[in-house]
Amino acid sequence: MTSAQLQLPNPLLHPAKHIRARINKFWTSRLKPTDSTTLTQRNVYILPTRPGWMLGVTLLVLLIASINYQLNLGYVLTFLLAGCAVVGMHVCHGTLRGLTLHLAAPEPTFAGAAATVAVHLHSLRKSPRYGIGLAVLGSQQWSWTDVDSQGSAKVHINVRPERRGLQELPALTAETHFPLGTFRVWTVWRPAARVLVYPAPEAHPPPLPAGEPSAGGAQTAQRHSSGEFDGVRSYRRGDPLKMVVWKKVAKADQLVSRDTQQAQRFELWLDLAQVGHFAAGATSLDHKLSRLCAWVLLAERMNLRYGLRLPSLEISPSSGDAHQRACLTALALY
Repeated sequence: MTSAQLQLPNPLLHPAKHIRARINKFWTSRLKPTDSTTLTQRNVYILPTRPGWMLGVTLLVLLIASINYQLNLGYVLTFLLAGCAVVGMHVCHGTLRGLTLHLAAPEPTFAGAAATVAVHLHSLRKSPRYGIGLAVLGSQQWSWTDVDSQGSAKVHINVRPERRGLQELPALTAETHFPLGTFRVWTVWRPAARVLVYPAPEAHPPPLPAGEPSAGGAQTAQRHSSGEFDGVRSYRRGDPLKMVVWKKVAKADQLVSRDTQQAQRFELWLDLAQVGHFAAGATSLDHKLSRLCAWVLLAERMNLRYGLRLPSLEISPSSGDAHQRACLTALALY
């Protein structure tokens, strides 16, 4: 049983939330996934809020009292308030009706970290729209915005995926209570885009594994007693700062730089099959992938050439942002 399964809420302790979650799941499963949607009468819903129900009860009491005591001013007040409520209902529904929502594909993220989803709102109406909120369905973290007349606006929503891989985005909802707060108008939208989730990097990974002799290279090279893949020399004037081994500077109080010629004799391979041999503690597959993810980030920060070996894939040693993304993508999809 995974930790995610252990954290699931008990339906016996929260029956209302459990029922609401099941209804939302059934509802969203019937929606067609799309990254762009236009809100019409078919997909915009309206119901009174609690203040709206209280206003309805108040109007009923005023009407009964006016009839009972034949109060002309009571009739005026009752129908005036009722007219304002009807106009507010029409304006509230029109705030969302006709609005176009477009979702931009989110950037890859790490498991447990927040992924930012950008939603663009476009309006062709000649009057502005106020008080529009967007959030993940079932969440209370709302992002509010206004849309100018025949204009657009952008809203950012945070999504926090817990599992690695190519994950579907959760259903989103947009709502408004404008202008009186007596009605709630909302819609539910199921995006088609997916987010690539990398494994969560290990917080305190062990040192990098020892390098393997490159083809045609020397069979000896300098290594740390800890087994960390490394080759260093004394600092020389003109060495770039990214080549300075700051970890060694802190220990030895002496500037040292990475010896690129020494490092070329060995190739750093991050091998899933060997993770358990390099250091103890990595037992499950997710833990091993988290360690490999941390090593990829560490090797990139140290400006090392590194390769990745998985049972079904091998990525040749290289460096750079594109190589790092390729390695992290392979770990996410494994």
